[in-house]
Amino acid sequence: MTTSLRPLATARRRAVRLLAVAGAAGLLLTGCGSDSDSKSDSKSAASQGGSGGGDAAGGTRTVKDATGTTVQVPANPKRVVVLTQEDLDAVLALGVKPVGITNGQGLDKPPAYLADKVKGIEVIGNLLQPVMDKVIAAKPDLILAGDMQDTQMLGQLRKITPATLVTMAPTDDWKLSFRGVGNAVNKLEQANKVITDYEAKAKKTGEDLTANKGAAVSIVRWNPNGPSWMEKRQFASGVALDMGLTRPKAQDKDGNAHTPALSLEKISEIDGDWLFLGTLTADGASALKEVQSKPAYKELNAVQKNHVVTVDGSVWSTRGGPLAADVVLGDIAKALTATS
Repeated sequence: MTTSLRPLATARRRAVRLLAVAGAAGLLLTGCGSDSDSKSDSKSAASQGGSGGGDAAGGTRTVKDATGTTVQVPANPKRVVVLTQEDLDAVLALGVKPVGITNGQGLDKPPAYLADKVKGIEVIGNLLQPVMDKVIAAKPDLILAGDMQDTQMLGQLRKITPATLVTMAPTDDWKLSFRGVGNAVNKLEQANKVITDYEAKAKKTGEDLTANKGAAVSIVRWNPNGPSWMEKRQFASGVALDMGLTRPKAQDKDGNAHTPALSLEKISEIDGDWLFLGTLTADGASALKEVQSKPAYKELNAVQKNHVVTVDGSVWSTRGGPLAADVVLGDIAKALTATS
């Protein structure tokens, strides 16, 4: 059994997600297509009722979001509102400065790793919980709604602007979602280059780890009631695999979520050559500090080798983006290069 990376999702939202997940990834790729598909989308839009396609004067393009919904978006959006930090990460990586953002996951402020890039931008609510009056005041021409599946809220947002897209399906990885955002803001070619550059950097960084090349890294979020390790397709796990690193045998499981919190009796599941620990809340940090004095924790191989690294859970525990991926890549490289 695994647990969703959005800890506050309601049962209703989970049910809707299950309905949406079938074929969602394929539909998003259909919406994104290749670079040539993106260009042809703009050209075809130009012939639809004088929409103008992708010319500098404006116009619209037709794209599909992560649920397969067809949406008309501005050919060159000027006032973008984002409702998750993953969408924020994505647009910033593409050189798009939004006019409205939400706080980071588990935070009452934007994520620290993006703080310098969002100074002066209006915060219009918490993660997936926008304040509608603030959204209206931002006058968006495009809303990127992350993995929101609350149909009532989506309906309200689409009254503000019909150009409201769900950018992530439950099983999508960050690269697929990023390409979808790239397509939505008419920068798909640039998004593909960002991913290509990242993958080349990850591969080279992994090859340069010498003694730690191919090491088994454990990736754990410490919750108030115990640790949870991340499955292989979870964001930070994917970065490690892109570097050529491996996962401990107990964590070599496909999936993009994290396990339920483990008891001290099962704490050996979080062991590895290296242990990367993150928290999202003050309660989680307190729980981690408390367990670090217990024998079960001190007996872990990674602990005894001084191979435990504390990381920012608001980056490592999210669904990710190119800027977050660069942070995770840097964290791993710094730790494993120091003892190579």
